[in-house]
Amino acid sequence: MKSKWETDLVKVLFVCTGNICRSPTAEGVFRKLVIDAGVSDKISVDSAGTGAWHVNQAPDRRSQDAAKKRGVDLSAQQARQVTSDDFKKFDYVLAMDAANLRILSELCPSDLASRISLFLDYAPSLKRREVPDPYHGGGKGFELVLDLIEAASNGLLSHIRSYDL
Repeated sequence: MKSKWETDLVKVLFVCTGNICRSPTAEGVFRKLVIDAGVSDKISVDSAGTGAWHVNQAPDRRSQDAAKKRGVDLSAQQARQVTSDDFKKFDYVLAMDAANLRILSELCPSDLASRISLFLDYAPSLKRREVPDPYHGGGKGFELVLDLIEAASNGLLSHIRSYDL
């Protein structure tokens, strides 16, 4: 019998509040990691926000600039809001913080709740559970977000690669 890894795409959705800072950064960083690891034919990546304020907008310019300095291009992304179908479509629905985790838990059918978790759970060595929202802060906040996302992305990819093998 083949594992999920061998038969289907593993689908990952990153979620923050407006889908213009943290979750598009996570999408871009994780997508690059997946491509660099040569497994883009096995893992698909997307991002969304729990709110609709920025639907169809590009990621925040500060997020794009910080990511670009690390070789990650976010310019093709557009914000969207989480939908009820996302819980069926994605294997991993990863919240950036506890507030978004609560919202996702309220929206998600109970039989799919195991798909939802905090993204930083994949980087336990960081000893923090939330990616802080850099929107109202300075440039250093966007650098911290990238540091946290890079660590969790590596942990997530390791977890997925060991999935059901």
